[in-house]
Amino acid sequence: MKRIAIDMDEVVADAIGRFADWYKRDYGIEFTAEQLKFRRFESLIDTAHESFIKDAVYHDDFFKGLDVIPGSKEVIGELYKKYEIFFTTAAMEFPNSLLPKLAWLGEHFPYISWTNIVFCGDKSIINADYLIDDNVKHFKRFIGQGILFTASHNHDVEWDVRVNNWQEISEMLL
Repeated sequence: MKRIAIDMDEVVADAIGRFADWYKRDYGIEFTAEQLKFRRFESLIDTAHESFIKDAVYHDDFFKGLDVIPGSKEVIGELYKKYEIFFTTAAMEFPNSLLPKLAWLGEHFPYISWTNIVFCGDKSIINADYLIDDNVKHFKRFIGQGILFTASHNHDVEWDVRVNNWQEISEMLL
């Protein structure tokens, strides 16, 4: 059975939405869906608030209750019938994210065993046929096929296999 490794943030979990919600809460500034889709979040915020992102991701509640990226639950449910699925997240940079991410995955993807959840730093250690991720740096030494999931921060990044949503993943792998 072939294996698919799937990143969390900006692939199945909407961290940018959380940034936007918290920025609105803290500074009263709201961004449009268009802005959030096509611009790096860092470029949207006031330079006087440059520590906002770092402060947010180190907050204990940041990774709790993130919204699910549309289509991911349905498509991963179908992929699970044909592939061995692993969630792989480079969570080691933010140690406070480990328990919230584990709980989030258990809530939204309860059929994925804890044995198929990998918290790591360097994803090249993952032995899978495909890696679906929003950051090409994880493909550099990965032995399988990297599939770039389009996110606000990677529109200008060149990669040979790119998907814009979970429907395109379904068409590619199912």
